[in-house]
Amino acid sequence: MSASGTTAGQVEHMLRQVTPGRYDAYEALLRALATPSTGRVWMLLWHGQAGSPDAQYATMEVDGNGYAPCVTSAQELSASGWTRSYEVIDGADAARALYPGHYGLWLNPHAPGGGVGIPWLDLRRIAAGLEHQPAGPLRLSEPAIEIPQFYALLTQNAHRTPAVRSLRRAWVQPALGAPYLAIGLDVYDTSPPAVDSVRAMMQQSVTAVPEGLPVSTVALSDEDDPVAMWLRVNSRPFYDREAHAPAPAPAAGGYGYPPLRGAY
Repeated sequence: MSASGTTAGQVEHMLRQVTPGRYDAYEALLRALATPSTGRVWMLLWHGQAGSPDAQYATMEVDGNGYAPCVTSAQELSASGWTRSYEVIDGADAARALYPGHYGLWLNPHAPGGGVGIPWLDLRRIAAGLEHQPAGPLRLSEPAIEIPQFYALLTQNAHRTPAVRSLRRAWVQPALGAPYLAIGLDVYDTSPPAVDSVRAMMQQSVTAVPEGLPVSTVALSDEDDPVAMWLRVNSRPFYDREAHAPAPAPAAGGYGYPPLRGAY
């Protein structure tokens, strides 16, 4: 299978734009990878043939994080000198295959400068839809904004919602886009009626949020969500059905993402 200029060209064009700190270019690269018409990659196989049951992607480790190497066109495959087999798939399919095992995707590691690594957290965003999750790396901290009316109403409504065990909060500053308040939901029950009751709780409570302040929710049971990961480690509940506890003020900082590595 060969690549047309349209298929490989967009990813390779975006790849050349990525340098440390250029999060806009990096986000454009993710969009190209997530688009079926432009996001095809050549996955390098360490064992087996494409489509065979024993096919296994090659792996590499960078700064303690695991990645599967790939190339972005037939031309780059030839330039890499790879002599084993390979598999040509959409970037979104590669993302769905890799992120559950906490493996990232490394584009063109043979290239001058070492190529570009996509950490597994961003593969998760590609798999789920880039618009559904904030662009990392994220800066997370205890919210400094004072909105006591909202927290009071949310606490009252949570107490009336039996599915809710506790609530936590974080101020999230994405690499791109507006910062927002995240409410972490710890629930006893994830049945459809319980989920509906929690959704209604939030809808009733956000009426007390000042206009223009974005609020989002995250399930604390989501082991792979970077905001939930930070909340579990760095925060205490501001509402706890079983034992009320005030929330501390942990230090701000990134969480879950290795440093963005561009073409150095």
